[in-house]
Amino acid sequence: MRLSILDQSPIISGHDARRAIEETLALARRADELGYERYWLAEHHAIAALGDPCPELLAARLGAETKRIRIGTGGVLLPYYSAFRVAEAFRMLEARYPGRVDLGIGRAPGGDARTAHAVAGGGFPDASQFPQQVHELACHLDGTLAADHPFKAVRVQPEVKTAPEIWLLGSSDYSGALAAQLGLPFSFAHFINPRGGDDVTRAYRERFQPGREKAPRAMVCTFLICAETDDEAERLAAPIDLRRLHMALNIDSPIPTDAEAARHRYGREERQYVMGQRARAIIGSPDTCRKALEQMAQRYGVDEVMVLTITGAYETRRRSYELLMAAFQ
Repeated sequence: MRLSILDQSPIISGHDARRAIEETLALARRADELGYERYWLAEHHAIAALGDPCPELLAARLGAETKRIRIGTGGVLLPYYSAFRVAEAFRMLEARYPGRVDLGIGRAPGGDARTAHAVAGGGFPDASQFPQQVHELACHLDGTLAADHPFKAVRVQPEVKTAPEIWLLGSSDYSGALAAQLGLPFSFAHFINPRGGDDVTRAYRERFQPGREKAPRAMVCTFLICAETDDEAERLAAPIDLRRLHMALNIDSPIPTDAEAARHRYGREERQYVMGQRARAIIGSPDTCRKALEQMAQRYGVDEVMVLTITGAYETRRRSYELLMAAFQ
């Protein structure tokens, strides 16, 4: 089973966005050494805990910092942008790092409604046009726009012989069905929606129509914290439990540290809420995490799992990825 990484560039309390970006670059270098398959960057806007609003920009640096690992986005929020402009940005990445670039795309706003208006230039991203945008994006990258398309004669630069892989991302059956219709790979976000994803990926495979890909390809992305023991992993999960609570209460703050999380005293309803969110995650020792990931891969019918890890310290986040890969080797 192949392992990959999704990085949201977390900003931990006491640190700033510059540190978060430096840690993303350092983690990408380490992931390259460890043998992870791909390293994706997420797009978020106006969120105090997450430091990357421009994943395609950071991916350009990521490629220079690494040698082997695939680099890309998980994902670009396409309704905000012109399909043509996204195609050119990723053609540029492909020109610089041929055969290593993934273009993961989503349709979620990546922030609140006011932020969405700001990112979209005062309007609001029209997700109803998403299927057409995805189709046009793929055609721009491959040079396959229909002869009567108004942009057929427009030159998409830089002109290179290869193109990035396109992945559709989703946490419901919508993107899975669209990926099947367009013949694209599909990644299910278990870390967002832990229920029903196996049905979605099964339907994707059953309904797949050959297009850009000749056969269906799917993976699942889960939240995960790995430590030396199950008890230590539980301790490291405390900041994320508190972060989940902050999100539910609309508290916009950085990721809590271990010490900040340890000081919080949960009420009964708060505790019930955060424990109810645990279905999104795998938390435990290397052996516990390996077995859980293998079971998840079997349930989803995939041979690749992408892992998102955030802890209350950058050192334990890096160590989690090291321990996990060691468990599979």
